[in-house]
Amino acid sequence: MIDFDEINRRARAAKENASASLKEMEKRLEEPAPKPEQPAEESAAREPEPPPRVEMFGQSFSPEDLAGLVANQAQLQQMVDQKVAEAAAGNLNFMMEQLLGEDMGVLMAAMETLSAGEEEDWEEEPFDEAREQELYTLLEDTMARLDALPEPEPVAYGKDEVRWERFGVLLSGLISRLNDHALDELDVEEHLPVMEQKIASLVRGSWGISGRSELLEMLRYLSREGYTLRYQLYAEADSPNELLEGEEDEEEQANIARAWRFARRYRDRYSPAFMTGWDVGRAAMLTRWGAYLGWLTENEAVGILWELSQKAAEELTGWREFACSYLFGGLMWKMLCGDSAAASYLGSLADAATDLLAGGGDRPGGQWRACPWPARRPIGFSQH
Repeated sequence: MIDFDEINRRARAAKENASASLKEMEKRLEEPAPKPEQPAEESAAREPEPPPRVEMFGQSFSPEDLAGLVANQAQLQQMVDQKVAEAAAGNLNFMMEQLLGEDMGVLMAAMETLSAGEEEDWEEEPFDEAREQELYTLLEDTMARLDALPEPEPVAYGKDEVRWERFGVLLSGLISRLNDHALDELDVEEHLPVMEQKIASLVRGSWGISGRSELLEMLRYLSREGYTLRYQLYAEADSPNELLEGEEDEEEQANIARAWRFARRYRDRYSPAFMTGWDVGRAAMLTRWGAYLGWLTENEAVGILWELSQKAAEELTGWREFACSYLFGGLMWKMLCGDSAAASYLGSLADAATDLLAGGGDRPGGQWRACPWPARRPIGFSQH
């Protein structure tokens, strides 16, 4: 963390040193310059002596130069104050990132969009029935646009381990894109202490995961149950009361009822397997974060990504469906959390998916397009 007291101490010291140097130069200028002993006839014939020059840091300054420096003393103080303010602002941004974790990229994208006046102020609207209908419409329209994007045909991966590893990393593409993570290798960022602290705080703040055992438990849940099972249970329940455990408060009951209505609305269109992208995408991101933090060995992370890759390839047909699955699960999650500001979230995810599929040339991204989805494998295929 940045030490504000140390920043202020150094700023005061710099200002005091600069002031002292300027005062010393002023004092020296006020003193008469010593006259060299010369013959009278030579003194009369010489050109007038130039004003004395002051040496500072190996440079020579005339009185005019020094006057400019003195005049700029206030500007120097202003620059020092500005640097302190910039450091404070930078630390505030860093602390915000620590607090907001995974959703920092989403929040920043949403703020940029809202400040540009390109989206309605969804955040201030209540989460009522009308709001639900608006979000259903937004989800369906966004999924339709993603489904219309071009995508290369799936290709057979066979037992090409390098290609499968690449595919596993790209399953984290949406969250990586929102957080500006690297997508060309297992590590999400360069190994710097500040970045490692940031990622650790992100995982802890967003997921409540502080180490290896909690990470492995969450990965087990996402790969075996996750929202795939939750969506199934909610879709099969005849009423939201069947989903209550008896300890929920009024707000929690309202959230569960909202998520139940979501599942009931879509149960005939989308099977529980459609949630695979939402579960696998988050599990892949957690795997990469865990490897980066040293909670997983590289071999363990590669193995986990392999299993996630097989699950995604078996249940989904391509990157477009994967992206739609992620948006679908993301909206159910927002409804279960009671977060009515889901529009910005869906928009940011859709933008990230578009960049991953349609990027290239002047447009950044295109990593999904460059790595076609694995073709369905014959029954009995194994890694070895």
